[in-house]
Amino acid sequence: MDDLFSSLVSSDDLRVSVHQLRDKLEDFCKKELRKISDRVTFTNIDHWTRKDFLQYSCQLTLDLNTAYKLLRLSERNRVITNTGTDQPYPDHPDRFDVYYQVLCRQSVCGRCYWELQWSGDYVYISVSYKRISRKGYGNKCLFGYNDRSWSLCCSSSSYSFRHNNIETVLSVKSISSRIGVFVDHSAGTLSFYSVSDTMSLIHTVQTTFTQPLYPGFWVGSGSSVKLC
Repeated sequence: MDDLFSSLVSSDDLRVSVHQLRDKLEDFCKKELRKISDRVTFTNIDHWTRKDFLQYSCQLTLDLNTAYKLLRLSERNRVITNTGTDQPYPDHPDRFDVYYQVLCRQSVCGRCYWELQWSGDYVYISVSYKRISRKGYGNKCLFGYNDRSWSLCCSSSSYSFRHNNIETVLSVKSISSRIGVFVDHSAGTLSFYSVSDTMSLIHTVQTTFTQPLYPGFWVGSGSSVKLC
């Protein structure tokens, strides 16, 4: 009788174990299929429309505590303007104290897309690690001039890309005032697009991101940037 009971218990335990294993296997297969689907979708990014990018849209706001004293924030911290006039900002350890720079409050992880409108003579559209230096002069603080930041440099007549103080001059047909930025953090992809009726790639870079990224801007005298 004891042997029969033990056999029944063992049979029930085995049945439970088999069901648990089946459930785990199904979950694993679903996750792997999603990864494969994502990779297949992403390989066709060259054919993406603006609508495709917008599914990864993220809402950004500028971090007042990082803004250089000549940069005025407005419209709920979504517009930055270099006024050339000191703003009444208090001292803060996160504030850039020499260069016309500001970071966003939100970090970028996974896949993320955002757009901005710029005007004026010169702006840098950047992503940066949070650990970029904020105080004093030198490449350690400037977006694109160190290994902690990447920048698309926009002027009224040209584009260039800069990382770790290496500049790449970009050949483009026309200069756009509306720029789209797409990051795939895990894939190490950073891309900049001219946004109009269509999406036109300005530049893309493949690297390895080891920390969360923060969108940021260098805004020249008389220039402005608006997060869209």
